[in-house]
Amino acid sequence: MLLKVRNLGKTISGPSGRTTILNGINLDLDAGASLALTGESGSGKSTLLHLIAALDGFDAGEIEVAGNRLSRANEGKRAHLRRTIVSVVFQQFNIIPSLNVQDNIALHAGLGSKSDPAWEHHLIDKLGLRDHLHHFPEQLSGGQQQRVAIGRAMAMRPKLLLADEPTGNLDEASAQSVLDLMLDLVKESETALFLVTHSLEIAKRLDHQIQLKGGVLQ
Repeated sequence: MLLKVRNLGKTISGPSGRTTILNGINLDLDAGASLALTGESGSGKSTLLHLIAALDGFDAGEIEVAGNRLSRANEGKRAHLRRTIVSVVFQQFNIIPSLNVQDNIALHAGLGSKSDPAWEHHLIDKLGLRDHLHHFPEQLSGGQQQRVAIGRAMAMRPKLLLADEPTGNLDEASAQSVLDLMLDLVKESETALFLVTHSLEIAKRLDHQIQLKGGVLQ
């Protein structure tokens, strides 16, 4: 089992006191498998993904990724996890505007000392970015920017890819193309995929589907 989430709870403080965002979350994901998390806006989907990515802390329960218990991980260990085991693709792309396509793709793997030029060149070709290597993000379409984000995330061959509404900012044609490429790459590299989406049609294309409602899995 690559990912285990047990009795996970998350609350936040506000003017009216503490609010429960996630309550008693339990889920498993095998290595190489894919899981789609659906739910309405505000249901806690992105919060759960951020917790699995070790981008935020939780109040109760446990998350274990490739044998690493996040409740015991300090910030250095969490950063190391994101550089070597877990990659994230965001809805807003989050690629670096001052770097060209080639450097953006190479960045993540380099930080984790997992650079593999042959694999990076394969990704560039697979993602259709060969003619854009020296372009900067502002010179690319939304679909191209998301392909760069996928390439950057996959360059270090993560064991787990987390994708937060990766097609949410794209038109339908670009969204289908980006999703096809992502599913092909995780299958080829035997990477597990945890994908947050509001689209039931997208969710159906993954191995398993779960729904979050009011901070509780249905």
